[in-house]
Amino acid sequence: METSYNILMIDDDALMRDACHQTLTKHGHGVTLAKSGREALILIERWSFDLILLDLKMPGEDGLFVLARIRDLEPEAIVVMISGYGSIETAVQAMKLGAFDFIAKPFTPEELIKRLDRVLRNRQLTIENLYLKQTLNQDARCTEIISKSPSVEKVKEMIAMVAPTESTVLLQGETGTGKGLVARKIHEMSRRRGHPFMSVDCGSLVSTIFESELFGHAKGAFTGADKTQYGKFEMAHGGTLFFDEISNINLEIQAKLLKAVEEKRISKVGDHKVVKVDLRLVSATNRDLEKAIAERLFREDLFFRLNVVSIHLPPLRERKEDIPLLVQHFLDRFGRREGKAIENFSSSAMKALTEHHWPGNVRELENTVERLVVFARDKTVTTRDLVYSNTVLSSVLMREPLCLEEMERLHIMKVLERMEGNKTHAARLLGIDRKTLRIKMKKYQIPGVSIHNP
Repeated sequence: METSYNILMIDDDALMRDACHQTLTKHGHGVTLAKSGREALILIERWSFDLILLDLKMPGEDGLFVLARIRDLEPEAIVVMISGYGSIETAVQAMKLGAFDFIAKPFTPEELIKRLDRVLRNRQLTIENLYLKQTLNQDARCTEIISKSPSVEKVKEMIAMVAPTESTVLLQGETGTGKGLVARKIHEMSRRRGHPFMSVDCGSLVSTIFESELFGHAKGAFTGADKTQYGKFEMAHGGTLFFDEISNINLEIQAKLLKAVEEKRISKVGDHKVVKVDLRLVSATNRDLEKAIAERLFREDLFFRLNVVSIHLPPLRERKEDIPLLVQHFLDRFGRREGKAIENFSSSAMKALTEHHWPGNVRELENTVERLVVFARDKTVTTRDLVYSNTVLSSVLMREPLCLEEMERLHIMKVLERMEGNKTHAARLLGIDRKTLRIKMKKYQIPGVSIHNP
């Protein structure tokens, strides 16, 4: 999918304006026309443009003068000069004043598009570099949806149908059911897959900076704003913007979000200029939004905008046949990461995992397997290892008969956990000395990992 950009064309020649307008709109760009520098400067004060095409020679205002005024108004503007009076000296002077490139008339539509594509790619790379910096430290997670249950197969079918469209999607399901994974899958199967996927965690952002996070801010907009900052809307231009747990947004931000969604344009905090955005919205919630609407906690008009297509993700307890598949998937991933050749779970350990209720869903299962891999001592994870997983420990202890040694081992581990790994305090509570505690830890293969290790 080609990205649409907002371009300002400044030329006193009506034929040139019309020709460029026709060429650029044919390639999907939004084009605003100005027949004079004065008219253009008024537009630039009100709107933000991805690129400005500026004729060098115009009656009334010299193109270089207009270029200088543009740089005063918008220091980061990308300006390409066009002229029939091209010369090396003029081009050098324009570049010194801040022009990005120079095109000499006459030029063909193909030459114009080729040149502007190169310039616009440079702008997009600048924004995408910011995106990459934000995501560099995040784990690279695959977007394969692991399942054999009928309920998830239905979800996969819906993803395949909705992904190629431009419709907004609302993902509904409990915490940990994989809403973020599905959002990424929709993006990767869409026509926007070559462009950024930006995620907004609505539950972790402080309301006072939420607007700046979404829309960006201008230099000097508030204390500490020492430079202009792109928001998530601009950084997701051409791609997909994912709002995770959107019900956490307050009503004031909901109103501004609704306006941005309806008009497909935003303004940075502290800046009156309008920026057009082209993106697809996917949202997720673990709450009943219709109930939130009835309680006047969520705007009904925003709900209808976001809920064009709704996909419900089932909780893990309703798809228990997927647990062995997910366990093996996480086991392989964390085993590779930790350099451990762990092959499988014992039948009793897998039974315990399968019978657990999993209130935290797939995320809880993932965290559980990660802990088990970290502390695993053999190639097979057994019920004895499940002590490291607080979620399944109680059910395992109730179900599995334990010998005296295993009971002692579990008791020592619980005391160490209670004492935050402090062996001196743990030994005192157990009624033994530190040397005896160390001997027992070695005997029972209890790891010496601790917060305190006196």
